[in-house]
Amino acid sequence: MMEELHSLDPRRQELLEARFTGVGVAKGPLNSESSNQSLCSVGSLSDKELETPEKKQNDQRNRKRKAETYETSQGKGTPRGHKISDYFEFAGGSGPGTSPGRSVPPVARSSPQHSLSNPLPRRVEQPLYGVDGSAAKETQEEHSALPTLMSVMLAKQRLENEQLAQRGGGLCFTFVSAQQGSPSSTGSGNTEHSCTSQKQISIQHKQSQSDLTMEKLSALENSKNSDLEKKEGRIDDLLRANCDLRRQIDEQQKMLEKYKERLNRCVTMSKKLLIEKSKQEKMACRDKSMQDRLRLGHFTTVRHGASFTEQWTDGYAFQNLIKQQERINSQREEIERQRKMLAKRKPPAMGQTPPASTEQKQRKSKTNGAENETLTLAEYHEQEEIFKLRLGHLKKEEAEIQAELERLERVRNLHIRELKRIHNEDNSQFKDHPTLNDRYLLLHLLGRGGFSEVYKAFDLTEQRYVAVKIHQLNKNWRDEKKENYHKHACREYRIHKELDHPRIVKLYDYFSLDTDSFCTVLEYCEGNDLDFYLKQHKLMSEKEARSIIMQIVNALKYLNEIKPPIIHYDLKPGNILLVNGTACGEIKITDFGLSKIMDDDSYNSVDGMELTSQGAGTYWYLPPECFVVGKEPPKISNKVDVWSVGVIFYQCLYGRKPFGHNQSQQDILQENTILKATEVQFPPKPVVTPEAKAFIRRCLAYRKEDRIDVQQLACDPYLLPHIRKSVSTSSPAGAAIASTSGSSNNSSSN
Repeated sequence: MMEELHSLDPRRQELLEARFTGVGVAKGPLNSESSNQSLCSVGSLSDKELETPEKKQNDQRNRKRKAETYETSQGKGTPRGHKISDYFEFAGGSGPGTSPGRSVPPVARSSPQHSLSNPLPRRVEQPLYGVDGSAAKETQEEHSALPTLMSVMLAKQRLENEQLAQRGGGLCFTFVSAQQGSPSSTGSGNTEHSCTSQKQISIQHKQSQSDLTMEKLSALENSKNSDLEKKEGRIDDLLRANCDLRRQIDEQQKMLEKYKERLNRCVTMSKKLLIEKSKQEKMACRDKSMQDRLRLGHFTTVRHGASFTEQWTDGYAFQNLIKQQERINSQREEIERQRKMLAKRKPPAMGQTPPASTEQKQRKSKTNGAENETLTLAEYHEQEEIFKLRLGHLKKEEAEIQAELERLERVRNLHIRELKRIHNEDNSQFKDHPTLNDRYLLLHLLGRGGFSEVYKAFDLTEQRYVAVKIHQLNKNWRDEKKENYHKHACREYRIHKELDHPRIVKLYDYFSLDTDSFCTVLEYCEGNDLDFYLKQHKLMSEKEARSIIMQIVNALKYLNEIKPPIIHYDLKPGNILLVNGTACGEIKITDFGLSKIMDDDSYNSVDGMELTSQGAGTYWYLPPECFVVGKEPPKISNKVDVWSVGVIFYQCLYGRKPFGHNQSQQDILQENTILKATEVQFPPKPVVTPEAKAFIRRCLAYRKEDRIDVQQLACDPYLLPHIRKSVSTSSPAGAAIASTSGSSNNSSSN
């Protein structure tokens, strides 16, 4: 480094010294001195006092004269002007050109007139960091007269460290000079200024000092490199994992597409199989219907003036039974005639003489040639017994024919229903198995109402059978009427879709087909409704009827516990579905088209709510308050459903309605049949328990204030489980009555 320093121009070297030594010095009047003054001296004397007379005399001349070119060699130099190095001598050095970094730090040589009275300079050991990271402790002699060379060396080393730090990742090599100035004999202001400069430079050097060794730096560098390698490895792992995940996503996407395609094929095949099965069932139904047309009967069109009407014609099965009944009737008449003749030939009793008139008749008969044999008493009784047996046999045969006729009538009802269904299905626009809403495959028609058709369908999404109710509006209706009907259907949908109870048919979906038709998707039940069952069997046992009523009351209790409560208002056997088609199974309530919502705005707990749809519903099952006509609409509550429960229970037990049994709805309305139904009457047969009759009376109380509500109905003693035990463990007379009623019900149902 000294070789590079000596190669500089002396003036530039002095300027460099002044630049580096003036870094930490405060600005003041001393800065106006000559540039060769050393502001970084450790001693108490100024640079002017340390300068030689030669330097002072030739100061201005040396600044204006260009420096001579010189060469520096190891321990040898050419004659040249005075340099700063001439005023320093290096202890242990090989010459003035020896680098201070390779020998002991130099000690400044003072002029004779400025010799100090200090003791020997202190020896301070400072760590010196090399390139290889080793810290060698070198002895540095500190002298108060050490001027600017160390500052130059430190500045030069600092530049090299900064360059190395930029190239080598922040490695820093620093010389720290811990110097102590000797006391000055003059005590001038320059000495104080020089000491201040040295303190500031020392503080600046301490701030740039580092405690890191090369081992620590290497360890840090290795740790950084290892962390970097780990991060790069982690990044590579994540990239590979990302690629694997993308590959898996692609594979799963392909599998998904494959499964979707397979699912579509399965759905297509399911549709094909369902349609084939439905067509086969339709063909079988039509074949059976054609056979039953001959056996059970059919409709024929008969013209009456300008109109045509359909008339029913019985089949050969009914004709044969009618012929058998006619034969039995003729045989009975013949037997009765013979019995009358036998009575005329009855012989007199023992010990009695025949009257004279009898003798005269016998004579007349003899004269006419028609002699009637006289029967003995034994012959008479024998003939009389034969006639009685024949009459008994005819009566038994007639009963069998009557039972067969009733059975055929039930079958004929099914046949007539099937004929109407087939006729409606053939005239329907949905007969060719369309798929509605890309989901519901229509299979066959279940029934048809006024403005709706109910189809059995298959849900291709949920893979289940459903009932699709298609509402079709009359195209000739006004828009206002269509809007009203659609509003009514939407109201039913909003009510029904919120209900979730095992005794209530579930509503799955609702969608529109076009401007004049829309659909509701309901839960499908295999069996028929209670109305069809009663038409087939007339009545049922009390246990079966009680089971059905318990399930209905359970559903009504749920409807009154939800918020807001709901009045069904249209409870009847046609809206009670038998799940398996028998009276001993589960039931489900359907058809909420006339339901009333008892919200806070329209319902009053005391008076109830206004009946806004008076005239709607089925009149046989509505209470008297629904028929009251006045200035204001009548008030109703959930007691309307309680009345309906009583009517249904009565009909299940006795096979007939309690009020207006053989009347039409128009007759009921005109004759005020329900308004006159102040008390219910029970027929003597079939025999019903008093508890059941009392339950019916509580349900059919004329005044709604006297009638129980749904909550009280659910807690009625007759419907509680312990009542069955009390009924079964009642008195022998009661048990005999119950068994008699059960046997009579079974015989009547058979």
